[in-house]
This record gives sequence, structure tokens and C-alpha cells, in this order.
Amino acid sequence: MGELVLIRHGQANSGASDEAGYDRLSDLGRQQARWLGDWLRGHEAPFDRVLMGSLRRHRETAEEMGDMGAEVEVDARLNELDYFNLSAAHAARNGATEVHTPQDFVHHIRDVMEAWARAEIQGDESYVSFETRVAEMLTIAARPGRRVLCVTSGGVIGMMVRHLLDLDPGRMAHLLVPIRNASIHRVAVLPQGSILAGFNATPHLDTPDRLHARTEY
Repeated sequence: MGELVLIRHGQANSGASDEAGYDRLSDLGRQQARWLGDWLRGHEAPFDRVLMGSLRRHRETAEEMGDMGAEVEVDARLNELDYFNLSAAHAARNGATEVHTPQDFVHHIRDVMEAWARAEIQGDESYVSFETRVAEMLTIAARPGRRVLCVTSGGVIGMMVRHLLDLDPGRMAHLLVPIRNASIHRVAVLPQGSILAGFNATPHLDTPDRLHARTEY
């Protein structure tokens, strides 16, 4: 059996209003990644292959995690969906949506994902393009007999889970809300195919002195 281990990046600049401003780890995000790397070395590493997206937050997360047993390879197909531009396009089409609470965000992200899937809005890429590149990465990374680690983003993780569980865009959007920074997600690679084996684990943050470091944004 093989295993694909997906890692969401550490906390980024959650106060940003665009992708360029968001794409860097906070001090807490760096610490989350260091704790994660220590935990993986103690329980999981080495991995046969290590991949990451090309975004700054992916690189900084991988750097803070440290040695995972293989040289890190960069693949832009692991990059996040274009949330800021999609949100702006949705607001331009439907009127601005105020997002003040987690409950507001649940409705907002569902509406944005469903409109994107219907091709009513578009950012830097279409929904079909995003879906296709993530499916390619799932096929490339999920290899029988090999353990592969991928440092990526929440939207990519959500889309991979959508493929594995055959979810519609609205249900996939709901998956994105609780995904924690520096969280661990697992895909078991069996002869019969790939199955979801774990979602949103943060064992490196489970001790009482680290509970404060559990973040989604």
C-alpha cells in the first residue's frame, strides 16, 4: 500500500486583502510548521518523495518543517485556487457580500465555489482548469508502494477530497472552512484505487500548551 500525505501550509497573513499580501507565513505559521516537522520526523519520515506548490507560503512551510527524507520538488499544480479574484468577481456579479463571522464565510465560500463551477465567474483560471490540475497531481502523487508528502493549500486539499468522495462543489466548499493551518490529510493508495484515510489532523498541536496554535486563517 502507498500513502499520500497532504499538508496545508502554516498560518499566512490572514489580514491581507489580496493574494500578494496573503502569501507569507506569520510568526505563528512558522512555529506551526516547525512543530509539524518535528512531529513528522518522530512518527512518519522519511518519505520517498516530497512535493510542494510554488507559492511563498508553501516554500516557507517546507523550509520550517526541515528534512523529510527527500529533496523537495516544486510543482505549481499544487498552488491554491484564486480566492481573492474569485471573491471580487462574485461581488461584482452579485453585489458585495459582507463576511464578518465564520457563519458568513460558510455561505460565502459555498456561493463563490458554486458560481465558479457554473462558469458564472472566473479568476486567473477556470474551475475546470483547477479541477483538472488537481486531479493530475492526485494521479501523479498517489503511487502504490510509495509514501509521498505534498505541501499545498486548503483549496487543493478540498478538491482532492472532492475527487475521492465524489462531492458536489457546494459540499466541497464546506470542507474548506475547517481545514487547519499545518494540518495533515491522508490518502491510502490501494490496488483497488485511492481512498481518503484521514482529514484535518493536527497531532503536533494537541497538547494543552499548543491548543492556542490551532488556526484556520
